[in-house]
Amino acid sequence: MKLNEEQLIYLKRLIEPARIQTGKEIGEDYSHDELGGITAYPDVLIKVISTEEVSKIMTYAYKQDIPVVVRGAGTGLVGAAVAVCGGIMIETTLMNHVLELDEENLTVTVEPGVLLMELAQFAEEHSFLYPPDPGEKSATIGGNISTNAGGMRAVKYGVTRDYVRGLTVVLPNGKVEKFGGKIVKNSSGYSLKDLIVGSEGTLGIITEAILKLVPLPNKSVSLLVPYEKIEDAIETVPKIIKLKTTPTAIEFMERNVLLFAEEFLGRKFPDTKSEAYLLLTFDGSSSVQVESEYETVAQYCLEHGARDVFIVDTPERRDAVWSARGAFLEAIKASTTEMDECDVVVPRNCVAEFILFTHSLSKKFNIRIPSFGHAGDGNLHIYICRDRLAEQEWKCTLSEVFAEMYEKALKLGGAVSGEHGVGYAKKKYLRKQVGDEQIRLMREIKRVFDPKGLLNPQKVI
Repeated sequence: MKLNEEQLIYLKRLIEPARIQTGKEIGEDYSHDELGGITAYPDVLIKVISTEEVSKIMTYAYKQDIPVVVRGAGTGLVGAAVAVCGGIMIETTLMNHVLELDEENLTVTVEPGVLLMELAQFAEEHSFLYPPDPGEKSATIGGNISTNAGGMRAVKYGVTRDYVRGLTVVLPNGKVEKFGGKIVKNSSGYSLKDLIVGSEGTLGIITEAILKLVPLPNKSVSLLVPYEKIEDAIETVPKIIKLKTTPTAIEFMERNVLLFAEEFLGRKFPDTKSEAYLLLTFDGSSSVQVESEYETVAQYCLEHGARDVFIVDTPERRDAVWSARGAFLEAIKASTTEMDECDVVVPRNCVAEFILFTHSLSKKFNIRIPSFGHAGDGNLHIYICRDRLAEQEWKCTLSEVFAEMYEKALKLGGAVSGEHGVGYAKKKYLRKQVGDEQIRLMREIKRVFDPKGLLNPQKVI
């Protein structure tokens, strides 16, 4: 829908004109997300600063039947924050304040535009930890909640949903509702809060969040464990989980991805002689506890195929290892002309089988498919690289590779997305995963929240 002049004039009365852009004033970045495969411009971009402003915009949009999409930092990978139907784009990055730290209830209340890295630093400065740890630290908390982001610490601590205690949400009709609160337990009716978490901006607009914190661990140590083969590395993971230790993170990576990261960052990784690596982290309240856990795992790994175990316990080595891990996505992106991602999740004991399957697809289609991921929870990040393929050949190959990957994931009991969401790009694969009846239920839920279908249309379902 194209907004008319009268509608634009009205919006400029509601919001300070300096925070409204139209037409060519809207930068190219606002037409796509991180991967850029889906492109569309909104008719108007509004940078909001309060719940009240969002409510006024939505009240007007609802009356005028104007589609609305919400955007945070634009770090998504599935087109969820792209204005595919035009209309209004609400950007929340100016709503970036930490509103309250409640040390007695172990909660922090934030606006949706607070960046993950800002929240992590704030919590640590007050001797707390906000456990969700997605690789993209410049993502907003609102975006993390909207996709139920997971990250590297999910093995021990869980995902974003586990840390959302309460939400302030503007509904599509402009009404403001508060779901949940600071309470730890709640068995009072349907959990509407948990419907909002992971709904990718299709049910309501998050304008405030009460998040759970935990005490900051006193000690943290990582292990870098090289293996000759990727299957040897990954097949060790379910056995590590059974050792009665509790790793904070268990990541897997292949040598070629490490080399991309080295080149991208211009700095050396501690070891690149092996084909595959596990990166494990342990944290706890005492050095004795942490050392006991990582020594048990290190010994097990050495007895079951590991070539070595490097203890990452100095600031220099820790920085080298984790800066490389954090740069994997950008490093792979820099190595090719275009790429797309498969963000599947499979049972932990099927990770090796799935990764080896992607290797076979790489040979079958003569295309590069580098990967890395969270071996501890089965969430894989697999990238299909275009390199020198012509446009039509790229589109056809990508479609075929995706179809085979998602089919394999479902056969293994997996799911379409572990943490990046469905958005616009992965809708057809979600239908294959859950079937018509579950899609019908999701659409009915969407209809209850958004009867006119104006909020983030054509996404997820």
